[in-house]
Amino acid sequence: MAGSGRRGRLASAVTVADLRAAARRRLPRMVFDFVDGGAEDELTLTENEAAFDRVSFRPRVLVDVSERPQHVTVLGRRLELPVILGPTGLMRMVDHEGERASAAAAHAFGTVSVTSSGSSVSIEDVAASVASPQWFQLYPWGDRGTVENIIGRARDSGFEAMVVTVDVPVVGAREKDLRNGLTVPPQVNPRTGWDLLRHPGWLAGLLTHPRPTFANFTGLMTEAKGTTGLAVYTNGLLNPAHTWRDLEWMVERWGGPVVLKGVMTGEDAKRAVDVGCRAVAVSNHGGRQGDSVPAALDVLPEVVDAVPADVDVLLDGGVRRGGDVVKALALGARACLLGRPWVYGLAAGGTAGVERMLAILRDEIDRTLALIGRPGVATLDRSAVGPWPRAVAGGLADGVPEPVRKS
Repeated sequence: MAGSGRRGRLASAVTVADLRAAARRRLPRMVFDFVDGGAEDELTLTENEAAFDRVSFRPRVLVDVSERPQHVTVLGRRLELPVILGPTGLMRMVDHEGERASAAAAHAFGTVSVTSSGSSVSIEDVAASVASPQWFQLYPWGDRGTVENIIGRARDSGFEAMVVTVDVPVVGAREKDLRNGLTVPPQVNPRTGWDLLRHPGWLAGLLTHPRPTFANFTGLMTEAKGTTGLAVYTNGLLNPAHTWRDLEWMVERWGGPVVLKGVMTGEDAKRAVDVGCRAVAVSNHGGRQGDSVPAALDVLPEVVDAVPADVDVLLDGGVRRGGDVVKALALGARACLLGRPWVYGLAAGGTAGVERMLAILRDEIDRTLALIGRPGVATLDRSAVGPWPRAVAGGLADGVPEPVRKS
């Protein structure tokens, strides 16, 4: 019956919003809020989505759009879909398949997933679960021994790119988690305990499969007891003193393509290229770190304009529709990183749910391209959108921005 229920949720899901609603029904409140919530007043979380609403399309007509290819090239690799599944940790807390589901769905759709260093499935197990190489994510922790350990294991496991996240010198104030008791250690009260019991499908999956834990650290800190001990350990690794020198060292140790995630200014994008990064991800951590930070989409053009044409710029934050992906690509992104949308799919239906999310976005991208007169994502540039805030403020003719750099 459980499998039948999941199939029904997926069959009725027409949009990412439908998957979010299914996730909300299936998950206890404290787990859903962990996935869905942001920092402090959630201003940045809200702005990430609202920024797409402020951008409109400039459709062209009488264009042959009988063919609408979506493939892009990122870090020299062809992706059949301009969508990358971004790093999110402890996903076995959402569904027992965890991060394997992200890798499997990405492989099925000809794209790539990024395995978080805080994953609940080890990087070795994720890499072994799919035939195509994946990417992995890392923080510039204060303990270089731990960093070297993860880098070496990722290299040995065949990961092809390293994503370094640099916007977590300290953990942001995710106040929903604090109120729900999702802290280190967890504080379960009668309300949250009763809510867990009210979600028997989720609870059964939690109790009959390996418990969520920081799988990449279980052998690094043998004295840490359980998930709580490992959480204390990993939080203690955060390094508010990290600088560009630490990034240079990580780039050198990895020796392969590096994406810097968390870039929100043109200056930092230039600096990232100078130290050897081949791509940057415009990201405010999905509104989960600093609040009152601009929407990622609003600063995307600044970053695109700041780096050479051979540097891939990714957009992370606020994507909920295929049309959002099209807008980001028109403004210069090479592809979009997704976090919450694939986790909604995971909660709704495991690997099949993540695949459903990708299918929804693929169809929406395809339909949007046809309706705005663009025969494929390679034909997108800034003339496909507008007017939009930066164009109006800059006083460009007719409110239409200059064309973006060509790939």
